[in-house]
Amino acid sequence: MSSEGDRRPVLVWFREDLRLADHPALSAAARTGAPVIPLFVFEDGGPARPPGAASRWWLDKSLAALARSLEQLGSRLILRRGQAASEIPRLAAETGARGVFWSRSHEAAVAARDEALARELTAAGVLAQAFEAALLIPPGAVRTADGRPFKVFTPFWRAARAWLGEIETLPAPSAVPAPTAWPDSVPLASFRLHATGLDWAGGFSVWTPGEAGARARLDRFLDRGLAGYAVRRDRPDLDASSRLSPHLRWGEISPRQVWRAVQTAAGSGQAAETDTEAFLAELAWREFDWRLLAAQPDLARRNVQPQFDRFAWHGDERAFRTWARGRTGHPMVDAGMRELWATGFMHNRVRMIAASFLTKHLLVDWRRGEAWFWDTLVDADPANNPANWQWVAGCGADAAPFFRIFNPTLQGQKCDPDGAYVRRWLPELAKVPAEHVHQPWRAPRLAGDYPEPIVSHPAGRERALAAYAELRARA
Repeated sequence: MSSEGDRRPVLVWFREDLRLADHPALSAAARTGAPVIPLFVFEDGGPARPPGAASRWWLDKSLAALARSLEQLGSRLILRRGQAASEIPRLAAETGARGVFWSRSHEAAVAARDEALARELTAAGVLAQAFEAALLIPPGAVRTADGRPFKVFTPFWRAARAWLGEIETLPAPSAVPAPTAWPDSVPLASFRLHATGLDWAGGFSVWTPGEAGARARLDRFLDRGLAGYAVRRDRPDLDASSRLSPHLRWGEISPRQVWRAVQTAAGSGQAAETDTEAFLAELAWREFDWRLLAAQPDLARRNVQPQFDRFAWHGDERAFRTWARGRTGHPMVDAGMRELWATGFMHNRVRMIAASFLTKHLLVDWRRGEAWFWDTLVDADPANNPANWQWVAGCGADAAPFFRIFNPTLQGQKCDPDGAYVRRWLPELAKVPAEHVHQPWRAPRLAGDYPEPIVSHPAGRERALAAYAELRARA
């Protein structure tokens, strides 16, 4: 960097890292002593996969929260719209910036664009520096004994556990020095992040996007959810999951902060080792999925296991719409799909049940479901969403075999034994007793206008296994 008296500013380019604490790029910029210009560029048609409608809703609120946090430190968030490849050099020239700092992306197309941008900035005499901020472990840091990326989670988790030492996190800067003059900024409303024709204000009000909301969500989980997590995590009727996923998706909290907080709780005896290890393994699944995306950038389009390219998916649009609207006649599936539409979220166990039903009972291509989740989940990210859909469909890495077909009735009886979750999202079944709530066709007079099953579990399972047998016969 330049001499101590150099007052040229440093640009900090925010992307999916909308926080102040444990933000290496922001901390490095603040340490220079130079003025700092925080920046967010909303890209239309950039290299990153465009966020879905629910994620755009979250992004709008998260950017507003970040702007307020910066204002409290005497700074502000500059908003620009356009291609970052042109907006960043333009703003660097406008402000006479001596450096541009950002958090590293692990999406291949974005990383390639960033490298080209860094070369352009460097050629113009501007320091370009990327920092690791989104993952616990950079994708290339942990590999198999022969140097290849892991394709199976369990050995990856063992290696990751050994690689990770004591995790430290960075505090938020106490001040963000402001420039003498601020560059132009567009209004946040000009991004038009709210989908027209959709009113999610009611159901989405359960969320508090932003760094403060993320911290509150983590504190709540540590106080109420971590103890007993290993046993309770598959119960959608209980408040037993962290619900940190959308905050992690937009970087309002870092995985390092979450990991350290859980380890601290474990060290203080706040939760049993079985609970903390079960939760940390969930964080590791997120890391594993990002390694899959790094190895296969088209994870949302191409089967990890190529033999599934020949699988006989059914293009049944009516079946897909019935599933998406939560009208399949299988309560656990329908409750999950209605929770998703109302709140932008679905419990992880229910996601597996719903995804299994679409891909196996209905034989609808997993890519249709992945795209629906991408548009309706507030936590859909480029790695977890396609990787987990492929896992359930049986065509991904470390996949559950295709012939593992969830029985939605038995899953409901196991994970929602009293039917509280189902009744919460399916008011038609409010009067159905627990013994029949997961098979309401046994109590038809109490089930209101709830539909008959679109396909029975035995018939759907038999059809799925026949399709799988045909695939193997053609191999």
